[in-house]
Amino acid sequence: MVLKYIDNIPLIPLAVVAVLMALAPFSPEPHLLEKSRMLINGELSKPIDIFDLFWHSFLIVILVIRLVRYTRAGS
Repeated sequence: MVLKYIDNIPLIPLAVVAVLMALAPFSPEPHLLEKSRMLINGELSKPIDIFDLFWHSFLIVILVIRLVRYTRAGS
């Protein structure tokens, strides 16, 4: 059921917004990069940092699901 909603999201706008969200804020460094580094180093413990990791990666996950379903539907 939820996947039908994901299938209806236009691909190009989703990709643009997902990339912008993944790279935000642009300086000093993107939060996704910072939080991923914290996760790898075992320093990701504050709830706001965990939320930030999910917030900045959520649309990338949706984009990957959308692309996988798009390529499988075309096959």
